[in-house]
Amino acid sequence: MAGRAGEGPRHPALQGDGWAERLLDHLRPGARDPRRVVAWLAGAVQGTGCLQDADGSLLAGTPMSLDPGLVADVVAGRISAAAVQDGDRHLRLVAVRAQDPRPGAAGLLAVARATPFDRRAADIVTHTAGVVELLLRERELTTAGHRLRRAAADLRLAILQLLMVEDTVSARRVAAGLWPGLLDTDSACVYIVEGHPAERDGLAEDCLDMTHGQALVVRCPAMDGHVIVLSPAPATAQRLRSLVDGRPGTFLGGSVRQSLAQTSTAYGQAVSALAVARFRPDQAAVYAERTHPERLMDPGALHAWSAAVLRPLDTLPHHTRAELLATTRLGLEFTAVSAAKVLGVSRNTVRARMDRVETLLGADFSDLTVRAAAHLALNTQAALTEELAATVSTAPRPSGVRLGDLLAGPALRAWAHDLLDRLDRDGRDLRGTLRAWIAAGGNAERAAHGLGVHAQTVREHVRGAEPVLERQLLAAGTDLYEVVLAHLALGDLAVPALLRANPGQPDSPVHE
Repeated sequence: MAGRAGEGPRHPALQGDGWAERLLDHLRPGARDPRRVVAWLAGAVQGTGCLQDADGSLLAGTPMSLDPGLVADVVAGRISAAAVQDGDRHLRLVAVRAQDPRPGAAGLLAVARATPFDRRAADIVTHTAGVVELLLRERELTTAGHRLRRAAADLRLAILQLLMVEDTVSARRVAAGLWPGLLDTDSACVYIVEGHPAERDGLAEDCLDMTHGQALVVRCPAMDGHVIVLSPAPATAQRLRSLVDGRPGTFLGGSVRQSLAQTSTAYGQAVSALAVARFRPDQAAVYAERTHPERLMDPGALHAWSAAVLRPLDTLPHHTRAELLATTRLGLEFTAVSAAKVLGVSRNTVRARMDRVETLLGADFSDLTVRAAAHLALNTQAALTEELAATVSTAPRPSGVRLGDLLAGPALRAWAHDLLDRLDRDGRDLRGTLRAWIAAGGNAERAAHGLGVHAQTVREHVRGAEPVLERQLLAAGTDLYEVVLAHLALGDLAVPALLRANPGQPDSPVHE
């Protein structure tokens, strides 16, 4: 069909009212793309289209040369649209407005074609600018939403890191503005939900939804598949259990209730429970579900021994002492790299702090028995609440308590027998291999040399002992240290000398 004189042939897209419906189709979910809209516009008016932001950067379409002064007037808001002829081109420039009430525009939509714009072509350009504006606003909101969620996630991690170093005052101050009431508590539980790393973002969102704002949900900075949940609400445990129930490859480990200052201890307990959960049919476990050696020791004697072991740190400023203790607890529980990620510091900082504690304690952390003893002392100190401290202080105070005394109790020896005797049911000498591996500081090559076997055999035996003991051994931490204490209690390994002598005090006693 021929057009009016001077207008040239009419494009099918401009015949009838179908163009409006086709333009609106670009607002459907899944079709919202400014580039597709500009491409459609170019075809609809038989020309070329160009969308650029307020700085002149191309967002969509075909680059075109435009009068800088005219562009500046449109973008600055001095004019909202312009129609000009530039040689053999006919141009329409329309401002794409910003979401906020700035006088300027967010961008510019320019269309060029060989023939003048009739009424319908001009309408298409104007209405397309409105659709593009909506799409750009949606993109801005989506981007802002991502930034907000990222900022919230960073704040949650910062709060957790403050709690890890016992800075509960700062943690509460940071949390109060965004999550009022969340940390208005003296104690909480820590849970770890483990899933496939690729699905962690969705798992974290599920944890946020299920805890209804009653928990601090953090993507673990050290383990890609872990989501850490700290919550004072008793209902959280059951909600998280229902989350992992029947969900293949997803596991839940939880701590006992701890004071906020003991968050690092609770985190270690949750990791330990997670190792047990991997062997459970319901894929969940809580740290309190099994007996632990420190509970079978005399509380007064245990705390007296721990206080004596850690006394060299008592002269330090409170903040420095707390920082060193928290870092060393995590460093003994995990690798230096993982501890650094959890605390938000460098691994060199973690190593430097642990080296300082080693020096102060006169300890050798390369020895697994020493690590187990230090771990026991540090966690005993961390668990010392004001109530318990008052009870212990009023009880008769044992003098010269040694680690060997703590391990000699009949209840603890019975526990150790029950634990390690499980290994005897296996046809392989798991117990002998495990003992040699611990004595070699967890080094498979050295243990293999002493046993006269291949290092891979040692690793397989240690790995085979894990489901029997329901404890994770190859990753150093609470599980391994409990097994080490069981060997010490039965005399299968020599009790270590944790403190040899305090610097500057040559006559100070040796605590074993």
